[in-house]
Amino acid sequence: MSDSVRRFLFDDLDIRGTVLRLDTVWQRLMSGRAYPAPVVDLLGQMTATTALLADNLKYPGRLTVQLHGDGPISRLVIDCSQQLNLRCMAHHAEGITAASAADLLGHGRLLLSLDIPEQRQPYQSIVPLEGKTVAEVFEHYLRRSEQVASRFFLAASPSGAAGLYVQKMPATDQRDADGWARIEALASTVKPEELLGLSGEELLIRLFPEETVRLFEARAPTHDYPLNPEMVCNMLLSLGREDVYANLRKNGVIVVHDELSNHKYRFVKDDIDRLFSRTPETPKSVH
Repeated sequence: MSDSVRRFLFDDLDIRGTVLRLDTVWQRLMSGRAYPAPVVDLLGQMTATTALLADNLKYPGRLTVQLHGDGPISRLVIDCSQQLNLRCMAHHAEGITAASAADLLGHGRLLLSLDIPEQRQPYQSIVPLEGKTVAEVFEHYLRRSEQVASRFFLAASPSGAAGLYVQKMPATDQRDADGWARIEALASTVKPEELLGLSGEELLIRLFPEETVRLFEARAPTHDYPLNPEMVCNMLLSLGREDVYANLRKNGVIVVHDELSNHKYRFVKDDIDRLFSRTPETPKSVH
């Protein structure tokens, strides 16, 4: 299964991890986006990290991760449901060129929001961006929030996104004083082409040939967000007749882009007339 998230455990070391590959799902997420290569790279790494975190939540729910910065890439947003259904978007400057993540993002903040069905209010965390790479940003965050050592190894391209996550557990040092250092060193040898090209099982065998690894059943990430014209109609109604018609007169048509789900909705005058006369008919839409 090319689109998969699989947890694993080093039984003898009390070290856990997860390996992830997004192929078809990532291509669907990027369909029609025309993002520059540096944006695809960072957004892919962010999407992989968000899915890895969502799969390892102690209290499962909808995880939304945002990076805001003052650099050429001003905003990255990834939304991952409890079922690993993914959405994403990016805001960036024109003419963006390849650079380090730190230079592309600049100074900013990391925002995480976890909406747990059983809780009335979502959990939210806002911290400054720390680290030169996407992996370092999240390693710093977990070290600060959970007081545990974690490592992320990430890769992305126009055709795929992938990640390897390993985390030290409370009893790791008691099991093997050198265990964490060994696993960390071995994981650090992984190449982007291995992350993007190997199955989870193949990757773990190649990286840790002499370790005892227990591999758990794979989960399948998805990107399944159908068109929702009713939501957009309600949004336009909330803006009010005067503002909507003013926009229509100015532009001749109203186009609403749901950036996270990557849908565009197109409203001509007849659509708007029906909307405000409460005629139950849905507008035209385009991907």
